[in-house]
Amino acid sequence: MLKLTNIRKLLGLFISILFFSSSVYAEERRLLIDAHIHYSHDAWDMLPPKVAIKVLRDAGLKNAFVSSSSDKGTQLLYNEAPDLIVPVLRPYRKRGELSTWFLDESVIEMIEGRLSKYTFAGIGEFHIFGEDANVPVMKRVVALAKEYGIFLHAHSDAEAVENIFRQNPEAMVLWAHSGFEGPGKISEMLAKYPNLRADLAFRNEHADSGKVDEAWRKLFLAFPNRIMIGTDTYTPERWYYVIDHANWTRNWLRDLPSEVADKIAYKNAQKLADWALKK
Repeated sequence: MLKLTNIRKLLGLFISILFFSSSVYAEERRLLIDAHIHYSHDAWDMLPPKVAIKVLRDAGLKNAFVSSSSDKGTQLLYNEAPDLIVPVLRPYRKRGELSTWFLDESVIEMIEGRLSKYTFAGIGEFHIFGEDANVPVMKRVVALAKEYGIFLHAHSDAEAVENIFRQNPEAMVLWAHSGFEGPGKISEMLAKYPNLRADLAFRNEHADSGKVDEAWRKLFLAFPNRIMIGTDTYTPERWYYVIDHANWTRNWLRDLPSEVADKIAYKNAQKLADWALKK
C-alpha cells in the first residue's frame, strides 16, 4: 500500500507531466489565420458573439477574416475582439442575395456607406461569375476596392477573375475556394496574375490522412506566398467544424517544408491584412 507521501509525490509528478505536455503542445501548435469565416444573421442567436469568439480562440487562430450577411455580424465580432477579427465587407444584407446583388444598384450605396463609417481589409466574399463581373455594380465594387486600397474576396470562376483584372490590372484579389478549380488551373491563374491569392476554404482534396496530394504539393511549392487556409462558415452549423478544421489543417501542413507551411498557415494572410489595413 502506497504511503501518503508517495501518493503526493506521484500526484505532483503527474501534474508536472501534464503541465509540461500542455506547454509543449501549445508551443508546437502552428499559428493559423482563417481567411474565410462568415457570421451571418442566422448564426447570432445560436452562437452569440462571445461564444463565437471563444470558438475562434479555441481553434488557436491568430486572426480570422470575417464577412457577414449583414455586416452587423462582422461588427459584432470585431467589437468583441478587435485583436482577432479582420473585418471584410460583404455586399449582402441578408441571405438570398447571392445571385441578385450585382443587379441591385442600392448595394453600392450600402457599400459606400459602410466603407465611410468602418475600417475594412476587403470587400467580399461575393459571388460573381463570367460576364456578370462587367455589370455596373461590380465595376463600382472594383473601383471602390482600388479607391480604398483593399482586396476583393471573389467567389468566382476563372473568367470572372480575369474580367476583374481587366478592369483593374493592379487589383488585389483573394480567390475564394480557389475557384473550385484543380491545381493545374490554379497554378495557371496564379502565374498569370501576380496580385491573385487563393484560399482553400471548403476544399479537402489537397490532403488525406495528413499527406498532401502530389499535384497540390507541386502547386504549394511553386506558389508558397499565394495560398491561404479557410473554413467557410456559410451556415451556422459550419461553426461546429472550425476547431476540427484547424486541427486537420495543422496535420497536413506538417507534410510540407516548415517555411512553406507557415506561409500557408498564417504569414500570407497576415501580409494581405497588413497591406489592406495599412500596417
